Amino acid sequence: MNHPADLAIRLRRAAFNRALADADLAAIGPLLAPDVVLVTGSDSAILAGRKAQLLAWKREFSARTSSIYVRTPTTIVPSPVAPIALEHGAWQGRDAQSGTIQAAGQYSAKWREIGGVWVIVAEIFVTME
Repeated sequence: MNHPADLAIRLRRAAFNRALADADLAAIGPLLAPDVVLVTGSDSAILAGRKAQLLAWKREFSARTSSIYVRTPTTIVPSPVAPIALEHGAWQGRDAQSGTIQAAGQYSAKWREIGGVWVIVAEIFVTME
């Protein structure tokens, strides 16, 4: 954790995890670039754009049996040539009521600093459990 981007991105990831746990769409939006892309873990569905991702989270939060997803970064590598960084880590989806793990795996995320704020521009998830 030598680079200022490392701490800034870890704090933004923690904010994203809190927003997911709290089902707080208003807090998720500012963490995402307008043209963010997410590739899901099992079926490789592509969610293109902030609106599409927020709609998917809204459906997840209102589902009868929802999950709480947590992403835990293991490494963050800032680019030496551009205001971008790569995050890699592990993710888990737990049943919101029982806490049992429903799925888990690895992820990578690309972040970009825009106007002094780090936002997610792309994430790819791979389900391993």
